[in-house]
Amino acid sequence: MKTVTRVAEMQLAAAGAGGMGRRIGFVPTMGALHEGHLSLVRAARQRTDLTVVSIFVNPAQFGPGEDYRGYPRDLGADSALLIREGVDIYPPGFQTSVSVEEFSEPLCGRFRPGHFRGVATVVLKLFNIVSPDAAFFGRKDAQQSILIQRLVRDLNLPVEVVVCPIVRESDGLAMSSRNAYLSAEERAAATVLHRSLERARELLLAGERRAGILIGEMRKLVEAEPGARVDYIEAVDAATLAPLALLSGRALLALAVWIGAARLIDNMFIEIGAEHVTLEL
Repeated sequence: MKTVTRVAEMQLAAAGAGGMGRRIGFVPTMGALHEGHLSLVRAARQRTDLTVVSIFVNPAQFGPGEDYRGYPRDLGADSALLIREGVDIYPPGFQTSVSVEEFSEPLCGRFRPGHFRGVATVVLKLFNIVSPDAAFFGRKDAQQSILIQRLVRDLNLPVEVVVCPIVRESDGLAMSSRNAYLSAEERAAATVLHRSLERARELLLAGERRAGILIGEMRKLVEAEPGARVDYIEAVDAATLAPLALLSGRALLALAVWIGAARLIDNMFIEIGAEHVTLEL
């Protein structure tokens, strides 16, 4: 295991690996690692020769009043799980940012101004530092992965973006570092996100295509859970994030819900063809 804490050192290591023809896989994280992160590491190790994992709690993607200072940090535990790359990202006087404009505005972007500008900026910086051939992201952060794919396409970056399936607990709750904020009672309540998606799944398999009906049934379930507060439940086009009234082609059904102090997100991708419905939950 090699730990790198300086940008120049990481760039030198990446150049050396590239010079030897080794394919670099990259998993950007904010630490507080769980099985979802480790699934990305395993995917990277299967597809590349050298796996780099960054642990950096990025201040640029937290808004005022959000949980930057309280975000879970345990480098000792994280380093025991995988090869750890901690990087000093922002030099004094940093002024440059990157924005994938229309993809930053809907869904979580409406409730977290500046969040996706921070995400796009730090990911581009990390790509420049690590020089990966492939970068691995989790589908739980669906808007983020779609935005990064557009960033790579728009800027002609030589990086393959690999989006890996959501990893869930046995009761369906999507794994998240923020699950650590939940009390035992809140942890039980948090399963309502997955249960609402399961309800939408039932309706879709029964032939329902109206977004309003799907969203209404999901909202009814979520709002019946004491202490749950909805930020949004929406159906959008999976390529453009434009809102849909009627689901067709490839769509994304996504929701963000507060359970206590934890803002949790979940989603389902839906592929609707002439004779089939494919659901990625």
